[in-house]
Amino acid sequence: METKEYINSGILELYVYGLLNESENDEVNAMAFKHAEVKEEILSIEKAIINLSSSFSPFISHSQFEKIKAQLELKHGKVVTMKSGSNRATYLGWAASIALLIGIGFQYSKLNDSKEEIENTKKEKENLQKTVVVLETKNKETETVLNVIRDEANTVITLGGQAAAPTAKAKIYWNKQTQVVYVDASGLPEPPKGKEYQIWSLKLQPQLTPTSIGMLTNFSANSSKVFAVEKTGDAEAFGITLEPAGGSPSPTMEQLYTLGKV
Repeated sequence: METKEYINSGILELYVYGLLNESENDEVNAMAFKHAEVKEEILSIEKAIINLSSSFSPFISHSQFEKIKAQLELKHGKVVTMKSGSNRATYLGWAASIALLIGIGFQYSKLNDSKEEIENTKKEKENLQKTVVVLETKNKETETVLNVIRDEANTVITLGGQAAAPTAKAKIYWNKQTQVVYVDASGLPEPPKGKEYQIWSLKLQPQLTPTSIGMLTNFSANSSKVFAVEKTGDAEAFGITLEPAGGSPSPTMEQLYTLGKV
């Protein structure tokens, strides 16, 4: 075999990595002794391996070396212990293995960092989307409130505080043509746990006749405190009572918070 073909066969790399058997090592040593080109190629491969291992780890302590050796034994079986006088190829084979392990560890660390960064970006995107939804909801609420207040077709009825809550107040925005009713409950105190405000459309003549037109549900969550309730077409007054959650079939007069005539 010609020198060039021998060099290109890949046997020199296996020699440097320490993967040849004893007879193959002897053959390479003989070729290196006989041909200067072969010896130079071996030195070139050795230099490249040394540079590679140095770029990953400038120093490996004895304890680190023993840990790496133990890992290699678990994965590949018993590892030959280097003795004093071992040939240079065996040493460089170890150096290449160590460099490979360190390189894999480095890439694994970078992969974990990338996954964590992607996960953080995903969470930030989700939080941003939630914020956008909240802002859009608040904008719609604000737009609804403004439209109700500015609608000249609405009759505004002021409800004053009663004995159960003298400082309470509210406003009814009632469009008599469409019968749509909105309640501005910003003047009402926060209802106790398990209680809700109930809105009543009242007929005063020939006798007092209350009709429930809705509950002010989720009072705390409504930042504008403007609520749309059921339609009514013949109210002569409106009242608000504090009732058990879910409402009552008739108003609890002892808990009448506000009242106002049309």
